[in-house]
Amino acid sequence: MNNTRFEELMREGEAYHAARLPRDHWIVLRVDGHGFSRLTEAHFQKPFDPTFHECMVKTAQALLEEFDALYAYTESDEISVLLPANWAMFDRSHEKAISISAGIASSVFTLSSGHLARFDSRVWLGEEEAQVTDYFRWRQSDAARCALNGWCYWTLRQKGHSANAATTMLKGQSSEFKRELLREYGADFERAPSWQRHGVGLYRETYAKDGYNPQTQKAVTTGRRRTAVNSDLAVGEDYAIFVRNLMQSGCLVRVDTDGDMSEDDV
Repeated sequence: MNNTRFEELMREGEAYHAARLPRDHWIVLRVDGHGFSRLTEAHFQKPFDPTFHECMVKTAQALLEEFDALYAYTESDEISVLLPANWAMFDRSHEKAISISAGIASSVFTLSSGHLARFDSRVWLGEEEAQVTDYFRWRQSDAARCALNGWCYWTLRQKGHSANAATTMLKGQSSEFKRELLREYGADFERAPSWQRHGVGLYRETYAKDGYNPQTQKAVTTGRRRTAVNSDLAVGEDYAIFVRNLMQSGCLVRVDTDGDMSEDDV
């Protein structure tokens, strides 16, 4: 058989190789930990482990930078990565976007934590800016719901209740019931760190860096970019405005001259 024809026949078996993400949509890649309930129970504190949180932030940062994304949002064991409207990496290949994002997340978290971890990935598409801001408000709402449930469940477990008993006590209960339950045990959910209740956002920001030009022997100020980690995100409509600003400008601007973080030229 002709080698070229043989190659063509074999390529036909790659069912989704030619699939491309539509160019008239905003793209969000969402990676989720696979089998993380077992992983976290075996190696991390409950309900929130600072080391686990740091590993998720590092993983989100890697995805943000590797995909040249506008925004990465992480809560629990998931990360949502917003790509620019004109994103063109891999010729917008659907197959590569999900496989590479899952691969990056799995490798970075594994190396950061020292424990073998696996992530899966999916694509979310939105036609309008409002749909994108709604998406991130939805994920932030999920963060608050999961945080409250987690605090209640593990508080009950630590007070001696079995897994089944704790689950039964919380099933179908309102958020106010759960907050009151925590108060009865001496915990105030609203005082929990913001990153536990509302998640963490990462994005690129520009800032002014003071320097010195040896050729002109003059002080100069240059624009630089760095990755910012926001652990105190706004909520509700203020959060939607924050995301919308990132979508429209590509980055946020700061005027300080703190250049201690890793940086590159704008």
